[in-house]
Amino acid sequence: MNQLLFPTPPVSALPVRGRPEQVPIRRIFCVGRNYEAHAREMDVVVDREAPFYFTKAAEHYAPSGFTVSYPPGTGNYHYEMELVAVIGAPAFRVPVERALDCVFGYACGLDMTRRDQQLAAREQRRPWDLGKDFEQSAVVADIVPATEIGHPREGVIELRVNGETKQHSDISLLIHSVPEIVAHLSTFYHLQPGDLIFTGTPEGVGPVKPGDEIAGSIAGVGTITLKIGNPDEG
Repeated sequence: MNQLLFPTPPVSALPVRGRPEQVPIRRIFCVGRNYEAHAREMDVVVDREAPFYFTKAAEHYAPSGFTVSYPPGTGNYHYEMELVAVIGAPAFRVPVERALDCVFGYACGLDMTRRDQQLAAREQRRPWDLGKDFEQSAVVADIVPATEIGHPREGVIELRVNGETKQHSDISLLIHSVPEIVAHLSTFYHLQPGDLIFTGTPEGVGPVKPGDEIAGSIAGVGTITLKIGNPDEG
């Protein structure tokens, strides 16, 4: 057996509400512009033909209740509240009508974003990695199994900063539904248990600063909290 030169990084894993087991995070896929009102506030035309995606590394996960450092390289750090679908069975070229059979459960998520970096990349038609895929940018609360709550198709999704409501919408307004996303994504990837899909954010995104406290919720799914700390000086 080959000896590793560097230590293996720890496995990022999500707690499951009411159960001792955790779900190891395999990959994180994110759907862009999946609420029409959010697309409008970002000054883009919504695309209803098919979803599009960006990714985040699994090691960039942060748990609900955590304090994250204000990230380097930005002066416009944004929240995005989202429904997260958790894959629980292999899915490859799965039809829409069977896609939910592959979903283990759901969670509340925060797609934290360096907005200035994202918009600069968009302007130059470059990838969004610096704006989206960075440390502690994928905040996820406990998973709730679909066996307990079913597959939510409607319900209020909202986010508050320091107690003030910033986002308030309904997951029924998703342009591409969870089964449609899973079916479409499975034509490009062999989806596996532990893959997470952030399904998109509604309108009302905005900046936060050190000391701010974020609290979000999705009806029937759960809640999520996050505190913004000072920049990391290490």
